[in-house]
Amino acid sequence: MKTAYFDCIAGASGDMLLGAFLDAGLPRESLEAELAKLHLDDFHLHVNRVPKNAFTATKVDVHAHDHAPERHLKDLVAVVEKSDVSASVKQRATRIFTRICEEEAAIHGMTVDSVHLHEVGGVDAIVDIVGVLCCVELMAIERIVVSPLPVGRGFITGAHGQIPLPAPATLGLLKGAPIVGSPIDVEFVTPTGAALLTELADAWGPVPAMTLREIGYGAGTRDLQIPNVLRLMLGDSTTSGPWKSETITVLETHLDNDRGETIGHATRRLMAEGALDVVSIPAQMKKDRPAQIVKVLAKPADADRLEKILFEETTTLGIRRTDTRRDALERSFDTVETKFGPITIKLAKLPNGQLRATPEYEDCRKAAEQHKVPLPTVTHEAEHAAAHKFHIPH
Repeated sequence: MKTAYFDCIAGASGDMLLGAFLDAGLPRESLEAELAKLHLDDFHLHVNRVPKNAFTATKVDVHAHDHAPERHLKDLVAVVEKSDVSASVKQRATRIFTRICEEEAAIHGMTVDSVHLHEVGGVDAIVDIVGVLCCVELMAIERIVVSPLPVGRGFITGAHGQIPLPAPATLGLLKGAPIVGSPIDVEFVTPTGAALLTELADAWGPVPAMTLREIGYGAGTRDLQIPNVLRLMLGDSTTSGPWKSETITVLETHLDNDRGETIGHATRRLMAEGALDVVSIPAQMKKDRPAQIVKVLAKPADADRLEKILFEETTTLGIRRTDTRRDALERSFDTVETKFGPITIKLAKLPNGQLRATPEYEDCRKAAEQHKVPLPTVTHEAEHAAAHKFHIPH
């Protein structure tokens, strides 16, 4: 699986993403051929190698002679729909412009249709957004992982005067994405960069397991204390079976003075708040104190929130955090009919292609209570029905 990792060293913008793709080997002519399908005659690309601190990167500038820099959503959608880019690029571009307009409408207390975009409504922004989506298709990228995004403070001058950083639209677009503060007072992530990465990202976190093939650096405009670049790593996923690799966060703590009920309550709350799993393991600590090792498996974006719950609900004074790779089998759900009623079945596809069927506990428990039979009776009945329905050896 061809995988891309965006290492947002100094944030992200549309032109930095374009520069990274070109620097990683995408022919400029291929990108320009796709952009010509927009049928916008009032722009051209400037592509140069520029120094950024101790090394060079590719800088892309979209030079536009735009007589309509302020556009409504319907105008942007019309440009995309009238173009000859692929259907998937049209769909994604429309979704991005819609999300941007929704955020602007919420900020200014307007309807989506009445919002007119200033900076993001110009030809240069249209080219950035559509261009990046075309790059993903041209390079046949199947999975995209993005690092946490740095955000600075300070102010920039926009169409409405002084705007605090991160810009309100940028913050709105970054909901659900991991961010980290920076001591440098500058705009690291633009609304265009935020909209593109949150649309494209399949996962957030550290570099995924892959065989590295290409590296590209896209340059930002300013010269900063740090290299103002976005780094793109392209490679082939090392996954070699019918499973997917993903990064998860493991939170772990030792509890030697909490009651069992307290740990049980914390476990239930963590699960309700989105933990992938919570495990409690008996242990013997220093001074021969009996204890429990509590491990929480979480999506990286949920780790901070779940860690806060651990601190609130237990007596822990410290929590260890590790990002690790998890390989997960392809899973799906179906239903089988039994004499105790319908039971949900979780199906997992094994490396040899065979299916494994597991009845869902809650369905089996409710059926057992309703029919006043032992739980194993319902479970066995559901397993037998699943074996026949999905042709599984039983």
